[in-house]
Amino acid sequence: MDSQVITLGGGCFWCLEAVYEQVDGVLAVESGYSNGHVPNPTYEQVCGGDTGHAEVVRVRFDPARITLREVLEIFFVIHDPTTLNRQGNDVGTQYRSGIYLEDAGQEAEVREVLAEVNALNKGRVVTEVLPLASYSKAEAYHQHYYANHPNAGYCAFVVAPKVEKFKRTFRSRVKAA
Repeated sequence: MDSQVITLGGGCFWCLEAVYEQVDGVLAVESGYSNGHVPNPTYEQVCGGDTGHAEVVRVRFDPARITLREVLEIFFVIHDPTTLNRQGNDVGTQYRSGIYLEDAGQEAEVREVLAEVNALNKGRVVTEVLPLASYSKAEAYHQHYYANHPNAGYCAFVVAPKVEKFKRTFRSRVKAA
């Protein structure tokens, strides 16, 4: 089976990871950091805002079951692509909206979807599109965070509503239990 990977930044990686782990056709989701200038940063360094990294998820999907366009459509519904360096109360460059290309073949479709979303948002989209650079996997305790801590405060009040929005908006894309 041939799979594809796209790396997405849209605020806290716990939110994106929690949603994409529920998406039919998604094979794996990994939280990490990308597009900064410090090799293998820690969470604390990234949160300090000095490494230049974005909190991201690498989404591996089966293109025979879900297209890149559908992966991106979900992305643009579950985060606000019009707020610069923030998602809700999460503020800083590490929370920026970004699509980080795994290969040049993704760029045309990414830019097409982005243009459509930008038109719907009256030109206010701030999502950056760049080649993936300096990626590193986040610490083990960040992986599958929502699945492991659904009742933690942040998960209950921030992550869970995004998961529910995904389930309401994309019913046909939710993995079978």
